[in-house]
Amino acid sequence: MTGMHKNLRNLPGVDHLLESAKKDAEFSDIPRSVILDSLRQVLDGMRKDILAGTDSVITDEIILSNACFLSKEKIKPRLVSVINATGVVLHTNLGRALLCDDALNHISAIAKTYSNLELNIDTGKRGIRYEAVDGLICELTGAESAIVVNNNAGAVLLALNTLARNREVVVSRGELVEIGGSFRVPDVMEKSGCILKEVGTTNRTHLRDYESAISENTALFLKVHTSNYKIEGFTTSVALKDLVGVGQKKGVCVMEDLGSGTLIDFSKYGLPHEPTVGDAVRSGADVVTFSGDKLLGGPQAGIIIGKKESIDQIRKNPLTRALRIDKLTLAALESTLKLYRDEEKAVQDIPTLRMLTMPFSDIVKKADILFQAIQKAIESLADIKFSNMNSRPGGGSFPELDLPTRCVTIQPLNLSVSKLETAMRLSSPAIIGRIEGNRYILDPRTIQDGQETIISSTLARILKEK
Repeated sequence: MTGMHKNLRNLPGVDHLLESAKKDAEFSDIPRSVILDSLRQVLDGMRKDILAGTDSVITDEIILSNACFLSKEKIKPRLVSVINATGVVLHTNLGRALLCDDALNHISAIAKTYSNLELNIDTGKRGIRYEAVDGLICELTGAESAIVVNNNAGAVLLALNTLARNREVVVSRGELVEIGGSFRVPDVMEKSGCILKEVGTTNRTHLRDYESAISENTALFLKVHTSNYKIEGFTTSVALKDLVGVGQKKGVCVMEDLGSGTLIDFSKYGLPHEPTVGDAVRSGADVVTFSGDKLLGGPQAGIIIGKKESIDQIRKNPLTRALRIDKLTLAALESTLKLYRDEEKAVQDIPTLRMLTMPFSDIVKKADILFQAIQKAIESLADIKFSNMNSRPGGGSFPELDLPTRCVTIQPLNLSVSKLETAMRLSSPAIIGRIEGNRYILDPRTIQDGQETIISSTLARILKEK
């Protein structure tokens, strides 16, 4: 018998290994199916090594140890919390808006009990799930009616499919934007079944362009707020109220996709003016759509508001059921919206608003706390400094806006900055910073209270291991 065949015969059986795993405390919290799959995977790997002529030590202990490691990797959650130290407030890759405490508490209460999701408690008859938020939305925006779907792309798709299927929708060429994930406005228009009719040029569109585009098959004027980019210089665009004026004269519905959508005027807090949802409603638009998890600071949702006649049509569209939101999203959205009844409280309690409007003096205090914690933990293992830099709103909001911040920068003495960034990202919890000018940057604007200790201890562990 050759050595290869002997080694193959020496591989223990899966049943034998399973019995050993049952007696091993390391496997106690791992489902049997996961252990079995891991054992087979380890044995398969060893079998391939033997056939390839690789010398392998084969013992039950080695197989069980490898299978245990593999099993624990399999049962680890894939969706995990991370620390955002990038300074990008609405970081799409990191989940965009953080939910406020009120929303988290309401989610917990609704998730663990039955609820009146589609029950009218007063009448005892079937209710409408949107009643939990539509009144609040109308109260806060001045709209006649409202409905909520899973995200803003879904909101645009549903509205266009309802109001303009097989008919023309007139859009300025400069507003045919592409957002993250290669999502393009023309693509969602095509899927909605309407016919795109471009007017104007990339940088200049006039009211007369819309007027001359009207035909017997024109259903709607669509205005898209270019929240994720900005054209400067020789530009002209048509104000929503002017477009509404033409639409009313010609019998053409007017819709605005606000994208981010905000309920407060950020200019009061030293930021550029961003058109509010209320502004769009007062302009007379028939339909307005916006996101729930961007400047609103709530859960992912697509909010559709406008004239009652238009919203009633949208509500009856069969696609509404396919795009509807669940009870947990409704709970989070309701709690977030309620805070807007007191703007001062909303700015303080909604994490997105708090981070965006945070005074520079508060940023400095947070930077001092972070600096002291890191300095104490890592001693002389790195060069630590303050640096006045810029944060970003992110999430397609306030394009190119710089938010002044004070960062803490790290330059390791015995480790490259790129390796430090990788080690921080692969730690648990993952810490996501950024690299600029051969420095590892930590921006306190998006670091939550109490995370300074985690960051400093993780840095100390990484730098002391090198």
